[in-house]
Amino acid sequence: MVARSVLSEYGLPNLSIAPLGNRGGFSGAALWRVKQPKVDLCLRAWPIGGVSEERLTDIHRLMRLAGDNGLTFVPKVLETSIGSSFVVQADRFWDLTTWMPGVAATPVQVTRAQVQAACTALARLHLACAAAGPGHGPCPGIIRRLEGFREWGDRVRLALTTPRLAGFRRSPSDPAAPWADRAVDLLQIHAAKLPIKLGPWLNRPLPLQFCLCDIWNDHVLFEGDVVIGLVDFGGVKLDHVAVDLARLQGSLVEDRAELRAAALEAYSRIRPLSLEEEQLVSVLDETGTLVCLMTWLKWLYVDGKQFGDRASAARRLQALVERVEGWVVGGTST
Repeated sequence: MVARSVLSEYGLPNLSIAPLGNRGGFSGAALWRVKQPKVDLCLRAWPIGGVSEERLTDIHRLMRLAGDNGLTFVPKVLETSIGSSFVVQADRFWDLTTWMPGVAATPVQVTRAQVQAACTALARLHLACAAAGPGHGPCPGIIRRLEGFREWGDRVRLALTTPRLAGFRRSPSDPAAPWADRAVDLLQIHAAKLPIKLGPWLNRPLPLQFCLCDIWNDHVLFEGDVVIGLVDFGGVKLDHVAVDLARLQGSLVEDRAELRAAALEAYSRIRPLSLEEEQLVSVLDETGTLVCLMTWLKWLYVDGKQFGDRASAARRLQALVERVEGWVVGGTST
């Protein structure tokens, strides 16, 4: 068994391990929970071709930096018997970190205190990461969204109308089909807003630093109203902190104005936000939600990306569709 062979590199060949699959994620990673008498561990096999040695080294460096700054909610990266933070076996990179307990919150049942705790933890992490290589320039998150919009117009939207793919609207066996149908209709209404909203930000210089870039509600683990785990650092890259705040805020509270205000207030107590940055959070949240719709349609029906649990992928698409449909009813989107 490859997982046990990897553990032997850490001097832990005889511990009990439980496979977890992808733990509800869609990156192609595989996880195992490693049982220990005191603190359990998490063994991760990174997706094949999904990360380079240089990138994984940077990710581990940031996680260690967070630990050095007293952020106990960030997993601790363990080293092998030869002092490496990862192992290469079976054409994949593997790493071993402390297991982070706790339960994720959903937008339906999240409390105000949890929202504030999550944004406080994120702000503390951002302050720690700011020392790892600050920069200045246009927000990469804006550029990624515009690239997604262009791909939608150049390739994805047209592909979905071909006879081969148009059948997704009529496939009763596909759990994503009804949501895909509604997503296409929503994008007919909203997609044109993307360049209008993003254009003014495209060349605007902003402070940049390492950010998570894929933090959403399932990656924040609570014990009561206390954050005891921030997990999955696989998306780390140089960006503006508003990218993380928009992603977390949108997935954790969606469009509830009171909780969104509480999120910004809690974050700003640790890492103050300018009015311009608060505006950027809003722009990134709305446009990011629309680009996520485009991306899921591309993955599901154009690229043919395979998911171990298509029903779970369908639920992710459903959540996005229902949120954007709420904009029309509630008048949130402008």
